[in-house]
Amino acid sequence: MKTILCRALASALLLGAAHAGAATWVYVSNADSQEISVLSLDRAKGALAPVQTLNVGGMVMPMVVSKDKRLLYAALRSQPFRVATLSIDAATGQLRKLGEAPLADSMANIDLDATGRWLFAASYQGGKISVNAIAKDGTVGAIQQLVQTGPNAHAIHADAANRFVLATSLGGDNISSWRFDVDKGLLSPNDPPLTKASTQSGPRHFVWDAKQQHVYLLDELDAALHVFAWDAARGTLKLEQSTTTLPAGFTGKPWAADLHLTPDGRFLFASERNSSTLSTFRVDAATGRLQPLEHTPTEKEPRGFAIDSTGRFLIAAGQASNGISLYAIDGQTGALGAPQHLDVGRNPNWVEIVDLP
Repeated sequence: MKTILCRALASALLLGAAHAGAATWVYVSNADSQEISVLSLDRAKGALAPVQTLNVGGMVMPMVVSKDKRLLYAALRSQPFRVATLSIDAATGQLRKLGEAPLADSMANIDLDATGRWLFAASYQGGKISVNAIAKDGTVGAIQQLVQTGPNAHAIHADAANRFVLATSLGGDNISSWRFDVDKGLLSPNDPPLTKASTQSGPRHFVWDAKQQHVYLLDELDAALHVFAWDAARGTLKLEQSTTTLPAGFTGKPWAADLHLTPDGRFLFASERNSSTLSTFRVDAATGRLQPLEHTPTEKEPRGFAIDSTGRFLIAAGQASNGISLYAIDGQTGALGAPQHLDVGRNPNWVEIVDLP
């Protein structure tokens, strides 16, 4: 027992040392003011501070960070539809635009494959998903593939093995599964190609757990949260549990938005816009099932949020409050501490957090 405790203490000290010498930068996309807010996160003080406001010349919404953390990709949902490649200054966190590339439509979600050579995108307005090539210098290039899906495609992500890609159809009430050819950057329908959801549930965002054993799916239209078993060999889903993200007594129209797991996989958080709350769930380590814990009031219409790499902080963006809130996360209970509010641009909707040495 003494040896185990010593090893655990050593691991904790190493984790703390690894983050002690790192700077942490926060990027918030502000759609209506067409800019990205850059902020620093001081973990010791639990505080955010403005660093830069970069105008990107379009309705900026979904973003994703490159695997080496040198680049930030940001999708612009106003015409002409495109994705901006932005360099991240490791010393200051500031952004500089390197280039832009066409996207096939207004994209609600973008993500990278495991190699960083391909950019996936999902179009809500167009009901389609696409793949863009990424050049050796990291800039996004031409559209490699365009596939029509069910209506209102909303999220698209590859599994950790880079063999399968899942995409949601909010209007079609399904999740599509695709085989991914990493050499050619091409998607092909899996067998079976679809997992059906409840009628008018609106499957929206989803995440895998770190062990790639479960997929957690959030519905926009009924605010339900689902736990699926993930078959990594076949790329298929099996429903195991459904619960709700709505607070008790809520009688309005559900409008759920985002979900994230803490890095240690112990807690899952979800945002719901019409109640302006963040819901907290404990994750059973053995089964992946969820236990509801609490609902926390947050920024008005919290469309997007993110959890830092230590699992100690959560930052939520309020579309209707034009601000963000920083919360400390209790590592034992998952409870969120008192928020620190900071004004940003108009219609903040997406948050990325990056650690750099």
